[in-house]
Amino acid sequence: MTIEKSVLVPLDAEQTFALLTEPERLRRWQGISSRVDLRAGGEYRWTMVPGANAGGTFVEIEPGRRLVFTWGWEGNEALPPGASTITITLEPADGGTMVSLVHEGLTEDQEGGHLEGWTHYAGRLAAAARDGDAGMDHWMDFPAEDLDQFKAAEASLALCQHMLRRMGPDAGSAQTPCAKYDVDQLVEHLMGSLTALGAAVGVTVNPAEGSPREVRVANAAQVVVEGWRRHGLEGTVPLAGGDMPAELGSRILSVEFLVHAWDFARATDQELPVYEGLAVYVLGLAQGLIAPQMRDGDRFADEVTVGADADDIARLVAFTGREA
Repeated sequence: MTIEKSVLVPLDAEQTFALLTEPERLRRWQGISSRVDLRAGGEYRWTMVPGANAGGTFVEIEPGRRLVFTWGWEGNEALPPGASTITITLEPADGGTMVSLVHEGLTEDQEGGHLEGWTHYAGRLAAAARDGDAGMDHWMDFPAEDLDQFKAAEASLALCQHMLRRMGPDAGSAQTPCAKYDVDQLVEHLMGSLTALGAAVGVTVNPAEGSPREVRVANAAQVVVEGWRRHGLEGTVPLAGGDMPAELGSRILSVEFLVHAWDFARATDQELPVYEGLAVYVLGLAQGLIAPQMRDGDRFADEVTVGADADDIARLVAFTGREA
């Protein structure tokens, strides 16, 4: 079976090609994390929504004109990475560039879901071209019962990256709800946490000094979350000066990403588009992670009381000692 989908993108062909191939721009419309080795024979890996990782190999690359790559899903025996082929062509058109996608090599059972997916992402591609960012994807709004610790980490990371992208370049000195940190200091704190979490599973983090805040966090977080996925929840990992159960250590990912996304939003007077299912799930993780002895005023403050009508993100941040 073959899928065909076209969309008019209000940019020239070179800018449109960048939206299709550059990780920093791909995160603005297509997914959570992107790794791209843009050369014939180079591989890519895209986390589209939590738990859904696409991969394959680039076959043909003509910047501004044409892109051919193989496609499939990690963990999917029926359509593994490289099992189908996508051809994207770019042609100048009135109002911008016509992007045409042809997806070949699918079964009849696979066709419907992929057509729905490419229709969804074509709209988001056009929105990112028009507005600079397509915003948070409602396809990431999972109910709590459909999440696991790694899906929650990826969804929380998406929100954290979203807030970092939305803040202006001069926001670094804005005070966050953490009294010790302004925005730039909190980014450094988060990078330090990612470095330690990566080391716990044998991953080295590149600090990418001088890059934009969102790029630094996204690049580090991608390799760290991937490292934890490979390690899994069994056994122990070296964290916090000793050996910690991996299941417990993995909880830190979601708590760090989601709570600090809220911190960044508050510091810069933005609304955090939190998904309630995610907030419920991460609150449960936090309740099993933050022991009373950790409420020392350095790592966490005492839990803050909230009203009966407080939403779940307010309950989460209050549990970590923040005034919601």
